Amino acid sequence: MTDSLVPFPFQLVGFDLDGTLLDTSADLTGAVNHALALAGRPALDIAAVRPMIGGGAKRMLEHGLAATGGCEADEMAHLYRALLDHYEANISAGSLPFPGMIETLDALDAMGVKIAVCTNKFEHLADKLLTELGLRDRFFTLIGGDTMGKGNAKPSAAPIHEMIRRGGGGRTAFVGDSIYDVMAAKNAGVPSIVVRFGFLGGPAEDLGADAIIDRYEDLIPTLRAL
Repeated sequence: MTDSLVPFPFQLVGFDLDGTLLDTSADLTGAVNHALALAGRPALDIAAVRPMIGGGAKRMLEHGLAATGGCEADEMAHLYRALLDHYEANISAGSLPFPGMIETLDALDAMGVKIAVCTNKFEHLADKLLTELGLRDRFFTLIGGDTMGKGNAKPSAAPIHEMIRRGGGGRTAFVGDSIYDVMAAKNAGVPSIVVRFGFLGGPAEDLGADAIIDRYEDLIPTLRAL
């Protein structure tokens, strides 16, 4: 029996945002370097910042400051606010969908699969980014790092459980690029897929996902195989 005649095994597929749906590294690096400049620190290149992305803006800034000499707690609050303001003002300047992502979302939608975003980026920033890129309406829901309250961002299972609840239930898979994504999926009891082209801090194999893809064209066959 051909794949087209076999029911698709998932009713809902959730996606991380930064490093999974979109390459946001240029804009995030710009925001980090804006904060570092205010602190009198040298700028970091995109290659250095990419592995810092995934745990939210504050953790990203903490890593950036640690890489350039550390930071006092009282200075951190000021720099964090400056980073967020700069990022929000330039949020979609250099961010782009990864190759094949749009076509893959189209294919999932054509099969009746509900697709959602579950990110550690603040919800209002994720909404602004997706809206400015004309992508927001593709997702039935968006859950940010602050949506579920303090302490309930990924790797907590809470965002994925809420995503499933909003989607009306059904077999779910989650696609991401970080240990936060894999652990959130494991904690929620759903299979995870890691994109090798994301903002990885090491080998994709070390994250413990159920599957790894090298390009978006491989996602739907991989979901079928799961």
